[in-house]
Amino acid sequence: MSGCSTCSTSSGGTGGCQNNGTCGTSDCNKMNSFDWLSHLGIPQVDNFDIVEVKFKGGRKEYFRNVDYVSLNTGDPVVVDVPSGHHIGYVSLQGELVRLQMQKRKIRNDDNITRIYRLANEKDIEKWEEAKNREIPTLYRCKQIVDELGLQMKMSDVEYQADNSKATFYYSAEDRVDFRELIKILAGEFKIRVEMRQISLRQEAGRLGGIGVCGRELCCSTWLVDFKNVTTSAARYQNLSLNPSKLSGQCGRLKCCLNYELDTYMEAIKDIPSIDRPLQTEQGPAKLQKTDIFRKLMWFSYNNDNDWHSITCERVKEIQDLNEKGVNVFNLQVDKADELEDLAAQSTRELELLDKKFAKKKKKKKKRTKDFKPGEAEQKTNSNPSAAPKPNRVKDESSPAERARPARADFQEKNPSANPQPNRENRRKKKPRNRPNPNQKPSTNSQGAEPKNPPSQSGDNSQENKKRKFPPRRNQNPNKGSNE
Repeated sequence: MSGCSTCSTSSGGTGGCQNNGTCGTSDCNKMNSFDWLSHLGIPQVDNFDIVEVKFKGGRKEYFRNVDYVSLNTGDPVVVDVPSGHHIGYVSLQGELVRLQMQKRKIRNDDNITRIYRLANEKDIEKWEEAKNREIPTLYRCKQIVDELGLQMKMSDVEYQADNSKATFYYSAEDRVDFRELIKILAGEFKIRVEMRQISLRQEAGRLGGIGVCGRELCCSTWLVDFKNVTTSAARYQNLSLNPSKLSGQCGRLKCCLNYELDTYMEAIKDIPSIDRPLQTEQGPAKLQKTDIFRKLMWFSYNNDNDWHSITCERVKEIQDLNEKGVNVFNLQVDKADELEDLAAQSTRELELLDKKFAKKKKKKKKRTKDFKPGEAEQKTNSNPSAAPKPNRVKDESSPAERARPARADFQEKNPSANPQPNRENRRKKKPRNRPNPNQKPSTNSQGAEPKNPPSQSGDNSQENKKRKFPPRRNQNPNKGSNE
């Protein structure tokens, strides 16, 4: 559905579920109402003959269905107006219309005009041409108002479906003389002009918008009757008296301040009134904050930053004692002796909480193999020599001590086998003459080759010797150089 050119809601073509009569989404969504009794099968004889019709900006009026035309919610109808005819959409019919008329205090008399017929294509085309003139007319009207210097704000223009009359909606704080304005508008646009003053709340409802709550404005969706809103409603709800936060888009106090006021008024009955500070031995306690629904009140001694919360019943007890001339020890207890009992009780409660939330050590479960019945019998039958091992006593001696008697028995049986020969019989190893890899090979004075020249095989090459015998860590490689 495309956006409407005159308000923030959707335009008037059939949309939604295409049911055309029961869901209430077939036209502009402003001030929609659902007919809950449409499927109950109310007899036609007792059916109420007045129909509610909705026009631009959520304006609703009532017309009589004299010809008993079969209508559904959302049907465009041509209705009789004092200066011609106009087109609107059926918003409600049946017995609910009677209740709405009683709520708005509208009498069922001859002042209610009739419905002509269902609107055809020609009527709608002519009406669309009239609506296309609204925005240019509004801009030209604002220019004329500025030229005349009138203290008024033009908010909207509504053309009649027969293109013979236009209604100009404006808002102003004081009374305005717009007689000259009407003459200029009637002569320039060749229409009948009607000036209608609206309040700032009605102006916001006609224009529409999104509130601070993220939803559409209540005045543009469902709110019809505007009640007076005062700052006392904010005081009862403990709201900060900040005009920027309490005012809506219309510049007045928000209508939603009255929604929860009755609930706060009932809850505040149990809250004691504090006319003077509570007298205690710690000093006078002044009220700082009140939680209405939790029935808690916060006090501070001598305007300190530390606040102490007590119940409303405790506040009443302290007030009664102060009237008798008795000052309590502090806000919690009446006497100093009760303070020790209160401290002991609090420590007892803390210990219980510690035991409750203490982490218990989880015991490690031993992994046991799944035992199948008959498995032990099969093992004993397959290996009859296998007997259960006896329980051995754990020997706490060291491994060396346990090896001594076995070694002694072996030497007695085999005297020739001596695992540890004497040191005298050990073969003395000759020291190895490891060559220095950085030292050049020695040659004779005559330039002859050394006695044992290195073979050309890979095992005795100089590179293999370097790889096989690296220099020692503590040996200086430059010590044996001839340079």
